Amino acid sequence: MNWLQVSVEVSAEVAEAVADVLSRFAPNGVALELPPPQEKGAGGAVTVKAYLPSGPETSQVQRQVEEALWHLGQIVPIPAPAFTPLSEADWADAWKTHFHPLRVGQRIVVKPTWHSWPARPQDILIELDPGMAFGTGLHPTTQMCLLALEAMVRPGMSVLDLGTGSGILALAAAKLGAAEVLAIDNDPLAVQAAQQNVERNGVGRVVRVLEGSLAQAEGPFDLVVVNILAKVIVRLAEEGLAQRVRPGGW
Repeated sequence: MNWLQVSVEVSAEVAEAVADVLSRFAPNGVALELPPPQEKGAGGAVTVKAYLPSGPETSQVQRQVEEALWHLGQIVPIPAPAFTPLSEADWADAWKTHFHPLRVGQRIVVKPTWHSWPARPQDILIELDPGMAFGTGLHPTTQMCLLALEAMVRPGMSVLDLGTGSGILALAAAKLGAAEVLAIDNDPLAVQAAQQNVERNGVGRVVRVLEGSLAQAEGPFDLVVVNILAKVIVRLAEEGLAQRVRPGGW
């Protein structure tokens, strides 16, 4: 499958608004690429990227993206988006240049598999290769979920990560002490990436990865985390998401 990459470089303050616009058109989510730590002082630009499947309607969707960003640009200046055709293999590697080790909270470190990291004894190291799945740890919602997990997970807990993507939140829950973690995604590529990340992090006895959605989430669980688009979370809530949470759970 071929893809059309949409790329917009904006200030950190505008990145979330641009990501929200692009998420309307990108079925696999939106990526935010931050500058390397040593370059963050030089302007703080963030590159927002989305990937549109190539097909008969691609040109029409491209025009819709341009129009939506133009309207947003009437509120705050936004440069014109860049569109780049990518093969599936190119897409799998396109983001790696901007993916660096990232510390989140007090103990969690998200480290790409191709980087080294001088870990401290108390560090919880998550080795990650997202492949073509959403979840590098760069997106603010992912970081907020990691912070929440660091604060809430207790030894022995059962955790559901619905819409697991790369598996990053499931891995964090396991390494924070959860006894059972169920990671579910409806994208076969995400399931494959998550399973590989489970194996490389040595948490296969704790984390089980399934393809599916809410119907496959047999609960209840002590903690449920759902880091996906808001409109999908609303639909899942209407379908009984809260019933997967054990009384007194989160």
